[in-house]
Amino acid sequence: MQKTIRVMQDELLKPIERKALKFIRNRIAHGGSPPSVRDVQNELGYQSPRSAAQVIDRLIAAGFVRRRAADRALQVVRMPTEAREMALTVQVPLVGTVSCGLPILAAENIEAMVAVSVRLARPPHRYFLLRAEGDSMNEAGIDDGHLVLVRQQHTADEGEKVVALVDDEATIKEFRRTADAIVLMPRSSNKKHKPIILTHDFSIQGVVVTSIPDLGI
Repeated sequence: MQKTIRVMQDELLKPIERKALKFIRNRIAHGGSPPSVRDVQNELGYQSPRSAAQVIDRLIAAGFVRRRAADRALQVVRMPTEAREMALTVQVPLVGTVSCGLPILAAENIEAMVAVSVRLARPPHRYFLLRAEGDSMNEAGIDDGHLVLVRQQHTADEGEKVVALVDDEATIKEFRRTADAIVLMPRSSNKKHKPIILTHDFSIQGVVVTSIPDLGI
C-alpha cells in the first residue's frame, strides 16, 4: 500500500513543482547550501515570493521536502521515481559538512537524497555521497567541490581511496599500511599536504567508488 501511495504522489506533481524540487536538490548538491524562498521565486520566474512559498509547501505536504528544525532550511527527502527509474537507481544520502563528534551518516549531516545508478551504487552495499573540499586528492581525480560516491565499509585494501574519520574530522586519502602503522596519503600537486601517520586512532567510513564533477545538472 505504501508503494502505491508514493507512485500516486509522484504522478500528481506538476511540472513547476518538479522544476522547483530539482532546483532545490541541485542547489544543495552543488552550491553547498539550500536555497531561500526568494531563490526559488527567481528560478521559477514568479513575481511574488508567496507563489514560490506555496510550491514549497506543496512539496513538503507530498513528502519530498522538509524544513530542518534548527534553522528552517530546506532539505530534500526524496526525488520522484518512475517505475522504470526505480529499477535503475537507488537513493543515496548526500552528506555535507560533517560536524565534529557525529558519525558521517547522522541525520544532522544528511542534506538530500540523490538518485544514483545501480551500476555505480551496486546493491546490497550501502553508499553515501560526500562533497570534497580542498585539493589534497586532485591528482587522484578528486577536485574541490566534487561529489564523491563512497561505499560504506570499515576496512580497506592497500591503495584504495578511503573516507576516514581522524579527530572527528572526515578526510579523503589513499590507504597505505606499513608493519607498524597506517598511512593516509594525499595525492596532490600542492606540496603542503603531508601524509597522516596513525595506529588505531581513526576509523574508516568507506571506500571511494568514483568522483563526480559539478556539472550543474
